[in-house]
Amino acid sequence: MTSPGFVRRHWIAVTLAGLVLIPSAIFALWATITLSYTYSSGTRTGYLQKLSRKGWLCKTWEGELAMATAPGVSPQIFTFTIRADSLASALSADMGRGRVAVEYEEHRGVPTSCFGDTPYFVVGYRVVE
Repeated sequence: MTSPGFVRRHWIAVTLAGLVLIPSAIFALWATITLSYTYSSGTRTGYLQKLSRKGWLCKTWEGELAMATAPGVSPQIFTFTIRADSLASALSADMGRGRVAVEYEEHRGVPTSCFGDTPYFVVGYRVVE
């Protein structure tokens, strides 16, 4: 137990710790929970249209998948995020080989776009013949 004199002597340090450490701990806990809990998961199939690395400080791979239901119909665009560089480079190498099926997980409530611009995180893919 601390003595009352400790708080009086070190009030700046105690105030700073309260203003910085507690919100930082809450933010870290929130980010950990939202990134570890999967709201939904699934597979989407289409043509990989775009894959680029974005971000000022936190670099993530952002992509677009064009999903066409029938010939002549305008495609629906599925935007996604890839956090693993190895998965992004493998997907980039298979770009233009035809349709791909991407496996994704949806994480809702992620606190900042530093983890990705979309709530859909690609965890795997395969080329569809």
